[in-house]
Amino acid sequence: MELKKLKDYIEFMKENNLVELEIEDEGKKIRLKKFSGDQSPAAATHQAAASFAPEKNAEAAQNEGVIEIKSPMVGTFYRSSSPGTKPYVDAGETIKPGDTVCIIEAMKLMNEIKAEKGGKIIKILVENGQPVEFGQKLFTMEQG
Repeated sequence: MELKKLKDYIEFMKENNLVELEIEDEGKKIRLKKFSGDQSPAAATHQAAASFAPEKNAEAAQNEGVIEIKSPMVGTFYRSSSPGTKPYVDAGETIKPGDTVCIIEAMKLMNEIKAEKGGKIIKILVENGQPVEFGQKLFTMEQG
C-alpha cells in the first residue's frame, strides 16, 4: 500500500473524528486505530471490547445453543450430490461432526461442506441451486 494512501486514510479519520477505520483496498486489508495519549494499545483494545459486548435479551437467551453453519466461500448451493438424489440433510435430522451437509460449486469445482459440530438441523436457510456469499447462513442447528 502506498504511503500517500495511508496518509489520506489518517487524514480522513481526523476530519471525521473517527477512532477506528478498517479498509480493504486492492486485495489488502488495513485497520487503523487512534489511541489517546494516556492509553496503551492493550488498554484501549480491552476497553473497546468491553463497550461492544452485546447485551443478552430474550431472543438471545432463546437462541442459546443454536449455532449456524455458514458458507465458507462464494458459489452455488446444492443440497445433494446430483439432481434427483436424496439431500445430504433435512430439517429435523441429527448430524455428527464431519458429516457432509451440502455442496457449494465454485468455478466448476464441487466442494463438500462438512459439519464442524454435531447436532440437530433446525432450518435450511437457502434454496437448492441458489447462489451464496462468503459467510452467508446456510443452516441453523441445535448443538447436541
